[in-house]
Amino acid sequence: MNFAITWTDLRNYAIALGIFLVIDLIWLTVIAKRLYAEHLGYLMAPKPNFIAALVFYMLFIVGVMVFVVNPALSAGSWLKALLPGLLFGLVTYATYDLTNLATVKDWPILITVIDLIWGSAVSGATAVLSYFVIRLFP
Repeated sequence: MNFAITWTDLRNYAIALGIFLVIDLIWLTVIAKRLYAEHLGYLMAPKPNFIAALVFYMLFIVGVMVFVVNPALSAGSWLKALLPGLLFGLVTYATYDLTNLATVKDWPILITVIDLIWGSAVSGATAVLSYFVIRLFP
C-alpha cells in the first residue's frame, strides 16, 4: 500500500472539510440548536469543547475521503460517492448515538433517529459535493 500524501490529497481533503463544516455548522447553529437543548440540555456543557469537535471533523473527513470520495473519483461516478457516503454517515453516527442509547440514562430515541438521518444526509451530501468540486480541478 502506498501511504504517500500529495498536495492534491491535501487540497481535496480541505475541500471536503470545508464543505462538511459549512453544512454541519448550519445544522448545529440554525436547525438543531434548540432541538438538542430541549432534549439533551441536561447533558450539554456550557461551552463546547472545540478541540474535541475539531478532532472529530478532521477524522470524519479522513474517513469520507478514504472510504467514499477517493473511490468515487477513481470510478468516475458521483453515485459511488452518494450511496457509500450515506452508509458511511449512518454507520459513524450510529456508533455514537446507539452507544448513547444503550448506555446513557434517559437518552432520547428521537435524538438517535434524527442524528442517524442527519449523519447519513450530511455525509452523503459532503461526499457528492466534494466529488463535484474536486472534479473541477485538473
